Amino acid sequence: MSPNCSGVCTCRRHWAVPGKATRALLATSVGHVLPTVSRTAMGLGLAVSTWSQLVDVTDPRGGAGLDRLFQRLARELTAAELDAVRVVTDPPVDGAALTARLLTAPSLAVELARRGVTAEVGVLVEAEFWSAYQPIVSLADRSVVAHEALLRGVVDGREIGADDLFFVAESAGWLPRLDRIGRESAISGAAPWIGDDDLFINFDPTSIYRPQVCLASTEQVAHASGLAPEQFVFEVVESHVIADRGHLVSVLEHYRSLGWRVALDDVGAGYSSLSLLAAIRPEVVKLDKGLVQGLPDDGARTVLKAVTDLAHQLGAVVVAEGVETEQLAEEVTALGADLGQGWLFGRPVRPAQPVERPESGFQPVAVSRSR
Repeated sequence: MSPNCSGVCTCRRHWAVPGKATRALLATSVGHVLPTVSRTAMGLGLAVSTWSQLVDVTDPRGGAGLDRLFQRLARELTAAELDAVRVVTDPPVDGAALTARLLTAPSLAVELARRGVTAEVGVLVEAEFWSAYQPIVSLADRSVVAHEALLRGVVDGREIGADDLFFVAESAGWLPRLDRIGRESAISGAAPWIGDDDLFINFDPTSIYRPQVCLASTEQVAHASGLAPEQFVFEVVESHVIADRGHLVSVLEHYRSLGWRVALDDVGAGYSSLSLLAAIRPEVVKLDKGLVQGLPDDGARTVLKAVTDLAHQLGAVVVAEGVETEQLAEEVTALGADLGQGWLFGRPVRPAQPVERPESGFQPVAVSRSR
Protein backbone atom coordinates (compact mmCIF):
# COMPACT_ATOMS: atom_id res chain seq x y z
CA MET A 1 0.00 0.00 0.00
CA SER A 2 1.25 3.44 -0.80
CA PRO A 3 2.00 5.67 2.21
CA ASN A 4 -0.62 8.02 0.77
CA CYS A 5 -3.42 5.48 1.00
CA SER A 6 -6.06 6.07 3.66
CA GLY A 7 -7.52 3.47 5.99
CA VAL A 8 -9.75 2.21 3.18
CA CYS A 9 -7.55 1.43 0.21
CA THR A 10 -9.24 1.48 -3.19
CA CYS A 11 -5.99 1.23 -5.12
CA ARG A 12 -6.25 -1.43 -7.83
CA ARG A 13 -3.25 -3.67 -7.58
CA HIS A 14 -1.66 -5.39 -10.52
CA TRP A 15 -2.08 -9.03 -9.56
CA ALA A 16 -0.76 -10.20 -12.96
CA VAL A 17 -3.89 -12.21 -13.78
CA PRO A 18 -3.10 -14.13 -16.99
CA GLY A 19 -5.27 -13.67 -20.07
CA LYS A 20 -6.05 -16.16 -22.80
CA ALA A 21 -3.03 -17.92 -24.24
CA THR A 22 -2.50 -19.77 -27.51
CA ARG A 23 0.64 -21.69 -26.52
CA ALA A 24 1.93 -23.27 -23.34
CA LEU A 25 5.15 -25.00 -22.34
CA LEU A 26 4.73 -27.44 -19.46
CA ALA A 27 7.80 -28.95 -17.81
CA THR A 28 8.35 -31.40 -14.98
CA SER A 29 10.84 -33.99 -13.81
CA VAL A 30 8.02 -36.29 -12.69
CA GLY A 31 8.02 -38.75 -15.57
CA HIS A 32 4.44 -40.01 -15.50
CA VAL A 33 2.82 -36.56 -15.54
CA LEU A 34 3.75 -35.39 -19.04
CA PRO A 35 2.09 -38.32 -20.85
CA THR A 36 -1.13 -37.41 -19.03
CA VAL A 37 -0.79 -33.78 -20.12
CA SER A 38 -0.05 -34.80 -23.74
CA ARG A 39 -2.93 -37.27 -23.90
CA THR A 40 -5.40 -34.77 -22.45
CA ALA A 41 -4.25 -32.00 -24.80
CA MET A 42 -4.49 -34.18 -27.90
CA GLY A 43 -7.95 -35.31 -26.83
CA LEU A 44 -9.01 -31.65 -26.94
CA GLY A 45 -7.68 -31.23 -30.48
CA LEU A 46 -4.59 -29.23 -29.50
CA ALA A 47 -1.26 -29.49 -31.32
CA VAL A 48 1.28 -31.25 -29.11
CA SER A 49 5.04 -31.66 -29.34
CA THR A 50 6.98 -33.53 -26.68
CA TRP A 51 10.59 -33.61 -25.51
CA SER A 52 12.23 -35.05 -22.46
CA GLN A 53 10.53 -33.40 -19.44
CA LEU A 54 8.73 -30.85 -21.67
CA VAL A 55 5.42 -30.62 -23.54
CA ASP A 56 4.70 -27.84 -26.05
CA VAL A 57 0.97 -27.28 -26.58
CA THR A 58 -0.45 -24.95 -29.24
CA ASP A 59 -4.09 -23.92 -29.51
CA PRO A 60 -5.19 -23.19 -33.09
CA ARG A 61 -8.52 -21.81 -31.86
CA GLY A 62 -7.30 -18.67 -30.13
CA GLY A 63 -7.09 -19.86 -26.54
CA ALA A 64 -10.41 -21.57 -25.85
CA GLY A 65 -8.77 -24.98 -26.14
CA LEU A 66 -6.03 -24.11 -23.65
CA ASP A 67 -8.66 -22.88 -21.22
CA ARG A 68 -10.36 -26.28 -21.44
CA LEU A 69 -7.01 -28.04 -21.02
CA PHE A 70 -6.31 -26.16 -17.81
CA GLN A 71 -9.76 -26.99 -16.47
CA ARG A 72 -9.33 -30.67 -17.37
CA LEU A 73 -5.86 -30.90 -15.80
CA ALA A 74 -7.21 -29.36 -12.59
CA ARG A 75 -9.48 -32.39 -12.30
CA GLU A 76 -7.15 -35.11 -13.56
CA LEU A 77 -3.90 -34.27 -11.74
CA THR A 78 -3.38 -34.46 -8.01
CA ALA A 79 -2.36 -31.43 -5.96
CA ALA A 80 1.19 -32.80 -5.71
CA GLU A 81 1.36 -33.29 -9.49
CA LEU A 82 0.09 -29.77 -10.14
CA ASP A 83 2.80 -28.40 -7.86
CA ALA A 84 5.45 -30.42 -9.73
CA VAL A 85 4.67 -28.93 -13.16
CA ARG A 86 6.00 -25.54 -14.28
CA VAL A 87 4.16 -23.68 -17.03
CA VAL A 88 5.01 -20.80 -19.37
CA THR A 89 2.20 -19.40 -21.51
CA ASP A 90 2.84 -17.65 -24.84
CA PRO A 91 6.62 -18.07 -24.41
CA PRO A 92 9.00 -15.55 -26.03
CA VAL A 93 10.92 -16.59 -29.12
CA ASP A 94 14.21 -15.14 -27.94
CA GLY A 95 16.28 -17.81 -26.22
CA ALA A 96 17.53 -15.65 -23.35
CA ALA A 97 14.05 -14.31 -22.65
CA LEU A 98 12.63 -17.83 -22.75
CA THR A 99 15.27 -19.04 -20.30
CA ALA A 100 14.40 -16.20 -17.93
CA ARG A 101 10.70 -17.05 -18.14
CA LEU A 102 11.38 -20.72 -17.46
CA LEU A 103 13.45 -19.86 -14.38
CA THR A 104 10.60 -17.84 -12.89
CA ALA A 105 7.71 -19.91 -14.24
CA PRO A 106 4.87 -20.58 -11.77
CA SER A 107 3.73 -24.05 -10.96
CA LEU A 108 0.65 -25.32 -12.75
CA ALA A 109 -1.15 -25.13 -9.41
CA VAL A 110 -0.41 -21.39 -9.18
CA GLU A 111 -1.30 -20.81 -12.84
CA LEU A 112 -4.68 -22.50 -12.36
CA ALA A 113 -5.39 -20.40 -9.28
CA ARG A 114 -4.47 -17.17 -11.08
CA ARG A 115 -6.77 -18.11 -13.96
CA GLY A 116 -9.65 -18.65 -11.57
CA VAL A 117 -9.83 -22.37 -12.29
CA THR A 118 -9.15 -23.48 -8.72
CA ALA A 119 -9.56 -20.23 -6.74
CA GLU A 120 -11.83 -17.19 -6.91
CA VAL A 121 -9.15 -14.67 -7.83
CA GLY A 122 -11.77 -11.94 -8.21
CA VAL A 123 -11.77 -11.81 -4.41
CA LEU A 124 -8.35 -10.18 -4.65
CA VAL A 125 -8.42 -8.55 -8.05
CA GLU A 126 -11.61 -6.58 -7.40
CA ALA A 127 -11.31 -6.08 -3.66
CA GLU A 128 -11.05 -2.83 -1.76
CA PHE A 129 -9.03 -3.43 1.39
CA TRP A 130 -9.41 -1.99 4.86
CA SER A 131 -8.69 -3.00 8.43
CA ALA A 132 -11.05 -3.70 11.30
CA TYR A 133 -9.75 -3.29 14.85
CA GLN A 134 -10.53 -5.32 17.98
CA PRO A 135 -9.76 -3.80 21.38
CA ILE A 136 -7.37 -5.37 23.87
CA VAL A 137 -7.98 -4.43 27.50
CA SER A 138 -6.19 -4.45 30.81
CA LEU A 139 -7.75 -7.19 32.91
CA ALA A 140 -7.08 -5.14 36.03
CA ASP A 141 -9.43 -2.27 35.18
CA ARG A 142 -10.89 -3.10 31.71
CA SER A 143 -9.33 -0.02 30.13
CA VAL A 144 -8.48 -0.30 26.42
CA VAL A 145 -4.71 -0.35 25.93
CA ALA A 146 -4.31 -1.75 22.41
CA HIS A 147 -6.08 -2.83 19.23
CA GLU A 148 -5.46 -5.75 16.89
CA ALA A 149 -5.82 -4.98 13.17
CA LEU A 150 -7.67 -7.54 11.02
CA LEU A 151 -7.62 -7.25 7.22
CA ARG A 152 -10.93 -7.19 5.34
CA GLY A 153 -11.87 -6.92 1.68
CA VAL A 154 -15.05 -5.72 -0.01
CA VAL A 155 -16.12 -7.03 -3.42
CA ASP A 156 -19.40 -5.73 -4.90
CA GLY A 157 -20.57 -4.77 -1.42
CA ARG A 158 -19.75 -8.21 0.02
CA GLU A 159 -17.27 -8.34 2.89
CA ILE A 160 -14.50 -10.92 2.61
CA GLY A 161 -12.65 -12.07 5.71
CA ALA A 162 -8.91 -12.51 6.11
CA ASP A 163 -9.04 -16.31 5.92
CA ASP A 164 -10.52 -16.26 2.41
CA LEU A 165 -8.26 -13.43 1.26
CA PHE A 166 -5.10 -15.18 2.37
CA PHE A 167 -6.24 -18.58 1.06
CA VAL A 168 -6.63 -17.12 -2.44
CA ALA A 169 -3.38 -15.15 -2.18
CA GLU A 170 -1.40 -18.21 -1.12
CA SER A 171 -2.97 -20.36 -3.85
CA ALA A 172 -2.06 -17.78 -6.50
CA GLY A 173 1.46 -17.11 -5.22
CA TRP A 174 0.57 -13.60 -4.05
CA LEU A 175 0.96 -14.07 -0.29
CA PRO A 176 3.89 -11.62 0.10
CA ARG A 177 1.92 -8.85 -1.61
CA LEU A 178 -1.25 -9.36 0.42
CA ASP A 179 0.71 -9.67 3.66
CA ARG A 180 2.31 -6.29 2.89
CA ILE A 181 -1.10 -4.77 2.14
CA GLY A 182 -2.36 -6.08 5.48
CA ARG A 183 0.57 -4.63 7.45
CA GLU A 184 0.33 -1.23 5.80
CA SER A 185 -3.48 -1.03 5.86
CA ALA A 186 -3.33 -1.71 9.61
CA ILE A 187 -0.96 1.20 10.20
CA SER A 188 -2.52 3.81 7.91
CA GLY A 189 -6.03 2.93 9.07
CA ALA A 190 -5.17 3.31 12.75
CA ALA A 191 -2.99 6.40 12.61
CA PRO A 192 -5.82 9.01 12.73
CA TRP A 193 -7.45 7.73 15.91
CA ILE A 194 -5.37 5.25 17.92
CA GLY A 195 -3.61 7.84 20.09
CA ASP A 196 -1.14 6.27 22.53
CA ASP A 197 -2.63 2.76 22.38
CA ASP A 198 -0.58 -0.12 21.00
CA LEU A 199 -1.29 -1.56 17.54
CA PHE A 200 -1.08 -5.34 17.02
CA ILE A 201 -0.36 -6.33 13.40
CA ASN A 202 -0.35 -9.88 12.04
CA PHE A 203 2.30 -11.05 9.60
CA ASP A 204 3.43 -14.26 7.93
CA PRO A 205 7.22 -14.75 8.02
CA THR A 206 7.11 -16.81 4.79
CA SER A 207 6.06 -13.63 2.96
CA ILE A 208 9.29 -11.87 3.93
CA TYR A 209 12.39 -13.02 2.05
CA ARG A 210 14.87 -10.35 3.16
CA PRO A 211 13.56 -8.04 5.91
CA GLN A 212 15.56 -4.99 4.86
CA VAL A 213 13.96 -5.14 1.40
CA CYS A 214 10.53 -6.65 1.95
CA LEU A 215 9.71 -4.43 4.94
CA ALA A 216 10.99 -1.17 3.42
CA SER A 217 7.57 0.14 2.39
CA THR A 218 6.07 -0.91 5.75
CA GLU A 219 8.78 1.12 7.47
CA GLN A 220 7.86 4.12 5.32
CA VAL A 221 4.17 3.84 6.22
CA ALA A 222 5.02 3.43 9.91
CA HIS A 223 7.24 6.53 9.85
CA ALA A 224 4.62 8.56 7.96
CA SER A 225 1.94 7.57 10.47
CA GLY A 226 3.56 9.59 13.24
CA LEU A 227 3.10 6.72 15.71
CA ALA A 228 5.91 5.89 18.12
CA PRO A 229 7.90 2.77 17.14
CA GLU A 230 7.17 1.09 20.48
CA GLN A 231 3.42 1.19 19.72
CA PHE A 232 3.82 -1.43 16.99
CA VAL A 233 3.51 -5.07 18.02
CA PHE A 234 3.96 -7.54 15.16
CA GLU A 235 2.50 -10.93 15.90
CA VAL A 236 3.12 -14.31 14.34
CA VAL A 237 1.22 -17.53 15.03
CA GLU A 238 3.09 -20.39 16.63
CA SER A 239 2.48 -22.75 13.66
CA HIS A 240 4.43 -20.43 11.33
CA VAL A 241 7.46 -20.59 13.61
CA ILE A 242 7.83 -24.34 13.21
CA ALA A 243 8.45 -24.11 9.46
CA ASP A 244 11.68 -22.08 9.63
CA ARG A 245 12.63 -20.81 13.06
CA GLY A 246 15.96 -19.39 11.91
CA HIS A 247 14.33 -17.20 9.25
CA LEU A 248 11.73 -15.96 11.71
CA VAL A 249 14.43 -14.97 14.20
CA SER A 250 16.14 -12.85 11.53
CA VAL A 251 12.83 -11.11 10.73
CA LEU A 252 12.13 -10.45 14.41
CA GLU A 253 15.63 -9.07 14.92
CA HIS A 254 14.95 -6.58 12.14
CA TYR A 255 11.63 -5.57 13.74
CA ARG A 256 13.36 -4.99 17.05
CA SER A 257 16.13 -2.96 15.42
CA LEU A 258 13.38 -0.52 14.40
CA GLY A 259 12.05 -0.27 17.93
CA TRP A 260 9.03 -2.48 17.20
CA ARG A 261 7.94 -5.29 19.52
CA VAL A 262 6.96 -8.84 18.63
CA ALA A 263 4.23 -11.16 19.84
CA LEU A 264 3.86 -14.92 19.61
CA ASP A 265 0.22 -15.86 18.95
CA ASP A 266 -1.76 -19.05 19.70
CA VAL A 267 0.77 -20.12 22.31
CA GLY A 268 -0.14 -23.40 23.94
CA ALA A 269 -1.65 -24.92 20.80
CA GLY A 270 1.58 -26.69 19.78
CA TYR A 271 3.74 -29.22 21.51
CA SER A 272 6.81 -26.96 21.49
CA SER A 273 5.30 -23.82 23.00
CA LEU A 274 7.62 -23.56 25.98
CA SER A 275 10.81 -24.09 23.96
CA LEU A 276 9.65 -21.50 21.42
CA LEU A 277 9.11 -18.94 24.15
CA ALA A 278 12.61 -19.44 25.44
CA ALA A 279 14.15 -19.28 21.95
CA ILE A 280 12.23 -16.30 20.59
CA ARG A 281 11.65 -14.37 23.83
CA PRO A 282 8.71 -12.32 22.52
CA GLU A 283 7.69 -9.12 24.26
CA VAL A 284 4.04 -10.28 24.16
CA VAL A 285 2.57 -13.77 24.47
CA LYS A 286 -0.99 -14.43 23.30
CA LEU A 287 -2.61 -17.49 24.83
CA ASP A 288 -4.33 -19.90 22.44
CA LYS A 289 -8.01 -19.08 22.05
CA GLY A 290 -9.05 -22.74 22.03
CA LEU A 291 -7.34 -23.42 25.34
CA VAL A 292 -8.76 -20.28 26.91
CA GLN A 293 -12.26 -21.28 25.89
CA GLY A 294 -11.58 -24.77 27.28
CA LEU A 295 -11.44 -23.37 30.82
CA PRO A 296 -12.15 -24.42 33.53
CA ASP A 297 -10.88 -27.76 32.19
CA ASP A 298 -7.93 -28.87 34.32
CA GLY A 299 -5.78 -29.76 31.30
CA ALA A 300 -6.29 -26.37 29.68
CA ARG A 301 -5.61 -24.64 32.99
CA THR A 302 -2.35 -26.54 33.49
CA VAL A 303 -1.01 -25.65 30.04
CA LEU A 304 -2.06 -22.01 30.25
CA LYS A 305 -0.58 -21.62 33.73
CA ALA A 306 2.75 -23.05 32.58
CA VAL A 307 2.86 -20.75 29.55
CA THR A 308 1.86 -17.70 31.59
CA ASP A 309 4.46 -18.34 34.27
CA LEU A 310 7.28 -18.83 31.74
CA ALA A 311 6.22 -15.76 29.76
CA HIS A 312 6.38 -13.63 32.89
CA GLN A 313 9.78 -15.07 33.79
CA LEU A 314 10.97 -13.95 30.35
CA GLY A 315 9.55 -10.47 30.89
CA ALA A 316 6.65 -10.82 28.43
CA VAL A 317 3.13 -9.41 28.73
CA VAL A 318 0.43 -12.11 28.49
CA VAL A 319 -2.77 -11.63 26.48
CA ALA A 320 -5.69 -14.06 26.82
CA GLU A 321 -7.62 -14.33 23.55
CA GLY A 322 -11.18 -15.56 23.07
CA VAL A 323 -12.57 -14.10 26.30
CA GLU A 324 -16.32 -14.03 25.72
CA THR A 325 -17.79 -14.32 29.22
CA GLU A 326 -17.16 -12.88 32.66
CA GLN A 327 -16.35 -16.36 33.91
CA LEU A 328 -13.53 -16.68 31.37
CA ALA A 329 -12.28 -13.21 32.28
CA GLU A 330 -12.09 -14.28 35.91
CA GLU A 331 -10.36 -17.56 34.99
CA VAL A 332 -7.59 -15.97 32.91
CA THR A 333 -7.09 -13.21 35.47
CA ALA A 334 -6.61 -15.86 38.15
CA LEU A 335 -4.04 -17.59 35.93
CA GLY A 336 -2.04 -14.35 35.78
CA ALA A 337 -2.88 -13.01 32.31
CA ASP A 338 -2.29 -9.26 32.02
CA LEU A 339 -4.53 -8.35 29.09
CA GLY A 340 -7.72 -9.73 27.57
CA GLN A 341 -9.16 -9.84 24.06
CA GLY A 342 -12.52 -11.18 22.95
CA TRP A 343 -16.18 -10.40 22.36
CA LEU A 344 -16.70 -9.61 26.05
CA PHE A 345 -14.55 -6.51 25.56
CA GLY A 346 -15.45 -5.65 21.98
CA ARG A 347 -15.77 -7.11 18.50
CA PRO A 348 -13.67 -6.02 15.51
CA VAL A 349 -15.00 -2.70 14.20
CA ARG A 350 -14.26 -0.49 11.25
CA PRO A 351 -13.00 2.96 12.25
CA ALA A 352 -15.31 5.87 11.55
CA GLN A 353 -14.23 7.83 8.50
CA PRO A 354 -12.98 11.40 8.91
CA VAL A 355 -15.75 14.02 8.97
CA GLU A 356 -15.24 17.23 6.97
CA ARG A 357 -15.31 20.41 9.02
CA PRO A 358 -15.43 23.82 7.28
CA GLU A 359 -12.86 25.46 9.55
CA SER A 360 -10.04 22.95 9.35
CA GLY A 361 -10.71 20.39 6.65
CA PHE A 362 -10.81 16.84 7.92
CA GLN A 363 -10.98 16.05 11.60
CA PRO A 364 -10.30 12.42 12.64
CA VAL A 365 -13.11 10.71 14.53
CA ALA A 366 -12.12 8.17 17.17
CA VAL A 367 -13.09 4.57 16.66
CA SER A 368 -15.73 3.18 19.00
CA ARG A 369 -14.15 1.25 21.86
CA SER A 370 -16.73 -1.27 22.95
CA ARG A 371 -16.18 -2.88 26.33
